[in-house]
Amino acid sequence: MRILNIHDIDDVRLDTYTPAEPGDNDVVIGVKACGICGSDLSYIKIGGIMRQPGGVTPIGHEAAGEVLHVGKAVEDVRVGQRVVVNPMQTPSYIGSGGPEGAFTEQLLVRDARLGASLLPIPDDLPYDIAALTEPLAVALHGVNRAQAKAGDNVVVFGCGPIGLGMVMWLVDRGANVVALDLSPQRRERALQVGAQAAFDPTQVDLKAELIKLHGSTRVFSREAVGTDAFIDAAGAPNILNDVIAMAKYQSRMVVTAAYMKPVEINLGAMLTTEMSITTAVGYPDEMPEVIAAMPRLRDTLQGMISHHFPLDEVIHALEVAASPESAKVMINIDGES
Repeated sequence: MRILNIHDIDDVRLDTYTPAEPGDNDVVIGVKACGICGSDLSYIKIGGIMRQPGGVTPIGHEAAGEVLHVGKAVEDVRVGQRVVVNPMQTPSYIGSGGPEGAFTEQLLVRDARLGASLLPIPDDLPYDIAALTEPLAVALHGVNRAQAKAGDNVVVFGCGPIGLGMVMWLVDRGANVVALDLSPQRRERALQVGAQAAFDPTQVDLKAELIKLHGSTRVFSREAVGTDAFIDAAGAPNILNDVIAMAKYQSRMVVTAAYMKPVEINLGAMLTTEMSITTAVGYPDEMPEVIAAMPRLRDTLQGMISHHFPLDEVIHALEVAASPESAKVMINIDGES
């Protein structure tokens, strides 16, 4: 078999290996599709995660496939079943520092449990669409943390795969969404999934544009935008203070981007608004809801995949995924591109 391993900083290779023998509580998945995540790219930049000296970090966690082997102690799982993997419910957090990664032909899922680490998918759902379950669950959790509802005015900073998923869920929920990104390709995708407007925030007066679209209100002596919620999926250090400076009374902000350095914020300005700032990470219980919604959103979801590559070309695919022109880059393990 082959597996994608990080060996050192910016050193990632498609290696051959002999898979571990599955135990009584384990399942083996024949991986059909696996998406490239921003965390995969981050792990490569830092030389892996939880990597021992001289060791490797296998990566890949957005996997969909078919059950090939079921341990005798595993309940309710059958050979041939079509599933997606919930890596956060696996003992080793597949693709994030443990011995397994999903950029491989056959994935060992230890201590497999249906409804937890494995979730069934409809028979007619394409594997590449199913492999979007994990990132779409991240996006949905961010939207849930924003308490977004129909009719809300929401701004999403960053339209990479997670931000784009947030735009889609917000539109699906009936919110009015403004999407922000430096990349014209990503702004165009946000419009395609239903954003009411998409801007490069460095090229417009953002407060003025939001007042046009979301209206305005007063916070003591200053004018504020009528935006109900802001979601940061970009991670630029200026975003928090920019939002605080224009936020209305009791508006909400959710940070989903990973900040590697501390950010100073203006608590004085925030005090007068009573706005809430919180964070969102992972997907405690959103995966089943995502899978249930996929059949009706299938056409929209297909448009969120910008590239397909076979496993043989995964190194090049990583380069494409790092470019701002890409959306979700999908690896088709069976070789179809």
